[in-house]
This record gives sequence, C-alpha cells and structure tokens, in this order.
Amino acid sequence: MIVPMDKVSLVVMDKEKEAALEKLRELGVLHLEKKQAQSAALSALLEKKTRTENALALLRSAAETLKKQKQKAGVAGADTVDKARAPDSGPARPASEPAENVDAVLALGEERKNLQEQLLSLNRERVRVEKWGDFDPQTFTFLAENGVVLVPYELSLQAYEKLGGETACIVLEKNKTGVRLVAVGGEIPGETPFALPEKSLSGIGRQTADITEKLAGIDDALASYVPAAAAINAEHEKLLENIEFETARAGMNVLEEDRDEGEDFEGRSVSWLTGYIPRERLGVLKRGAVENGWAFIADEPGPDDPVPTLLKNNKLVRLLNPLTDFLEVVPGYNEVDISLWFLLFFVIFFGMIFGDAGYGALLLLGGIGGCIATAKKGVPGIVKLICLLGLSNFVWGVLTCSWFGIEIGYLPESLKNISLPLISNVTSGASEYGKKIVQQNLMIFCFSLALFQLSIGHIIAIFHNRSLRVLGELGNIAMLAGMYFIILSLIASNEFRQIPLYPEAVYVFAGGFVLNFVFINYDGSIGRSILESLKNIIPVILGIANVFSDIMSYIRLWAVGLAGAAIADTVDKMAGPMLGHFFFFAFGVILLVFGHGLNIVLNVLSVLVHGVRLNTLEFSGHAGVTWAGSPYRPFSKRR
Repeated sequence: MIVPMDKVSLVVMDKEKEAALEKLRELGVLHLEKKQAQSAALSALLEKKTRTENALALLRSAAETLKKQKQKAGVAGADTVDKARAPDSGPARPASEPAENVDAVLALGEERKNLQEQLLSLNRERVRVEKWGDFDPQTFTFLAENGVVLVPYELSLQAYEKLGGETACIVLEKNKTGVRLVAVGGEIPGETPFALPEKSLSGIGRQTADITEKLAGIDDALASYVPAAAAINAEHEKLLENIEFETARAGMNVLEEDRDEGEDFEGRSVSWLTGYIPRERLGVLKRGAVENGWAFIADEPGPDDPVPTLLKNNKLVRLLNPLTDFLEVVPGYNEVDISLWFLLFFVIFFGMIFGDAGYGALLLLGGIGGCIATAKKGVPGIVKLICLLGLSNFVWGVLTCSWFGIEIGYLPESLKNISLPLISNVTSGASEYGKKIVQQNLMIFCFSLALFQLSIGHIIAIFHNRSLRVLGELGNIAMLAGMYFIILSLIASNEFRQIPLYPEAVYVFAGGFVLNFVFINYDGSIGRSILESLKNIIPVILGIANVFSDIMSYIRLWAVGLAGAAIADTVDKMAGPMLGHFFFFAFGVILLVFGHGLNIVLNVLSVLVHGVRLNTLEFSGHAGVTWAGSPYRPFSKRR
C-alpha cells in the first residue's frame, strides 16, 4: 500500500534557519523537496567528499592486496579492513586526524599513478628499441662529432630495394617484415630515421627496476594506512550528513521584505522550505513546529509535485523488498502498489525457470541454514526470500519430476509417482505422443498464466479509476481473452491435439477493441475520447500487436526452463561415464559440481532477466505502473 503524503511548506526566521534544520533533522520525518543549491560551503564539502571517496578506494585496494598476501601465506584473520596490516611494514602509522590521513593516502596514490605512467612509458620504449640491442645512444653523437655520421633506419623491404647501391649503409638485420640498417655519411632522402632512445637498454632496465622498487614501497606505505580506513569512513558518513544539511540550508528560499535604509533587515527576513511527510506522521511535525515557533502549512500534493513513495506492506509482501531495493524500482506516488502480485508471480516464475527439485532443495536448505544462523540477530529479508524461492523451485521440480537433470529411468518410482502427469518428465519420456502433449500443456500453462496476470493488471486499473474509463479496461481484458484463444490455436496446437480457432474468440477480441477505442481516453466526454483515439490511431493499432507479443512473451518461462534442463542433462551425461571408473571418479564429481553450479548461476541470471521483466514490463504496463517514483527518504541523522 502506498502511504498518503502531505506537502508541507515550513517558514522560519532567516537567522534561525540553521537551528531549525538541526531540529528538523532530529525529528526525521520530512522528505525535503530537491532543489538546485549552491554555496561556497557546499562546494567545499563536495570536494572533501570526492577526496575521501578516492582515499577509501585506494585503501580498499590495499586491503584486498593484503588479504591475498595473507591467504597465500596461510595467515588467518585477514577478513576485515580494520585488522589488515602490511607484512613486514612495521607498526601501522599512528592515527591522526582523518583529513591528514586522506591527504597522505591521496599523495601516495598520486605518486603511484605517476610512477606507473613512467613505468608504462619505459616498457613501451624497451619494446621499441630492444631489437637493436643494448647500445649507448651517446655513441652516435660521439662518432658524429669525430666525422663519422651514422643514422639508424627501420625500412620496409620495398623501401630498401629502392635504395640500390647509391646509399652507403650497414645492414644489421633483414627479414620478412623489413630491414634494420645504419646509413653511413648522412640521412636517406625521403625516409624517416629511427628515433634514438634517451638511454640504453640496460639503462632502461635499471630505471624500470628502480621504479618497481618505489612502487612496492608505496604499496607498503598505503597498506600501513589501512587500519585508518574505519575512521576515514566515519568521516565520510559525517560529510554526507553535512552535505545533506548544507544542501537544505542553501536551498531554502529567502523572503526579502521591503526595508528602508538603516533598518535591521536580517531580523525581519524569513526563509522557507518545502517537503513531504506521511499523513500519519504529520502530528510529529506539528508538535515540533509548536515547540520551536515555526509556521507551516500542510496540504494535498499537486498532480505534478515530485511526491516520494513510501510503501507500507505486511511481512509477507515485504519479502519482495530485497529484490526491489536491488533493482532500485519504486512505483510513482499516483500509481498503485502491485507488490503482492509482483511477489506472487515472481515466485512462480522463479520455480518455472529453475525448474529442478534438486536445485530447489539446495536453495531451501541454504535458506534454512541462513535462518538458523541469523535467528538471534534477526533473519534478513533476503534469507527469507531465498527460502520462499527455493520452496517454489522444489515444488515445481517435484511436479515435473526434475532432479538435477537425471534421466527418468534412473529415478526412484516414489519420485515419479508424486509428479503431475500433465507436465511431468515421466509422461514426456514415455512416448513421442507424451512428449508433445507435455510440451503443449506447458505452453498452455504459460499462456494461461499470461492471461491471468495481465488481466489482474487491468482489474487493478479498474479499481484505480472512477470513470467510464473502466469500460476501456474491460475492453483490454476482452482483447487479452480473445487473443489468448487465438494464440492457443496458432501456437499450442500439435499433430496429436488440435486446438481450433473459435470464431467467438475473434468476436470477443473485436468487441474488446471497440470498448478500448471508445472509452480508454475518457475524460468526461465520449466524443473527446474517440477523437483522442483517432489522433493516436497508429499506437492504437499497434496495441493489437502488443497484446499478442505480451501474451507470447510468457513462453520464455517454458523455453528458459527447458534450456536449463538441457544443460543439467548434458552435465550428467558428460560426468556419468567418469563416475563408473575409479581413476576418473574425482574428475566426474568435480565436473558435476562445476557444471550444476554454473547452471544455477545461469538460472539466477535468467530469473533476473526474464522473471523480473515479465513483472516490471508486461504486467506493470497493463497495470499502469511505470516505476517512475522516488523513495521516501526523510531528512534525518545518519545512523
């Protein structure tokens, strides 16, 4: 459920606005309206934030290096940044002000960057000159001063052949790619000489070794600052809090009253800000306003106001929060909350896409283990969601008799007997007829799921509307129903069981189209609604194709699940022969673990791509949800 919001305009004396913001932050109930704000203090804070984040990034990299070093050395306890220490680097540097540590870390980072650029340049130079061997470039200068002019060249075979015998030269190497030579007496007309390096090859090597040693010292120095990361991170949190506060302060509008020369203008000026608050918490702000002498007005938000969205759901629906938080999707304030239906169908989609009771059992056991491990501190929502998804996967796998992709002939009769014959692999493996019928049943189930979910979307839209536009939504449902039967006859039929194209389905679809055309844009006048549909005749006609594609899109649940089952079957067939041999048994087990592990990862990605898409695109489009909202984040102190 989307919590109703009120728009609040708060007025305070200009000279008291910083104290008012502090009090407001303590209340922690008002979501401030975002405004463009600029001030010298804000710019300074943003610069500090950038520097702090860069320093933390360097320290995280140093901590990862330390962790890998300790793992290689077999040292335990390198799991956290706070406990990480540089090996053989002496005691950690004494903790000082976080700002000083940030400056020191950034200085080391800048020095390392410069040295790495020098090293890269030296490596490029080494590759360029190493085929000439180790020589001192100053030798060419010395010889030229004494009357012997030598000019090095790298020529193509064609260019070398054009020289003929007129140019005196010493050929050092000739191969299929070209010729390296030294011209005696001067440059070769029309050819560019080889650029001599500043140092010899051995000199480049010595400089490279010196820079490498310096880089190792810088890495050790950075590692010695790793224990200070916690203090720097705390400072970063304070900066974020100060930036939020300064943004609010700088964004407050000032009402400048007319004044005569010499009057105390500052004492008469006032500032105000606007924000949004859950209606149920308006009393908290009222008490704060009375205690601090603020003036404010609360009213219904306008249709174009950027109202944040606060969802209030029961414990079951809140299981969806880890997913929506990860996807960063929030319904708009004026839209409807479809979280319950999103969760319900996502759980079904997950089970169908994974489609294996073995994988489901693993997920379920992992989720139960997570619940037990975190029971005292409070089980995280993601762990509860994994349990629910694992259960869905397990149930679907039991019904289809899918267990780690194992062939039906090797499964116990008890597992076969508890499967559902209409969609079971037992039926599918019995004969070609059984295989075709099961495939057809799964297709029909996918299309039926599409009709059910998309119809729910329009039913939600019907309850959200208060006008004759509901007839347009009923028309959409009729179009879905008609197209559903048309698709069954065109797609789900096979040689063993034909599904005829019923004329009634076409009539239902046509009637739905007419209702949709007449009433979907209704705003008080049927004539204007029809005119609006005529203006958008091309999108209206394309809507027919959209209905077809939206229902067809659900076939992906069967297709992706079939792909996962095929991968599991392939892994079993590859590993099976190895398990029957003593010497190859271990390799077979490794192949099984790796193959099925990879399949699980691919299935997770498939769920994120396909299962989420069907909810956030197809279903949401029919329910009128665009996910264009912003989350409710009250102005408060960071915990």
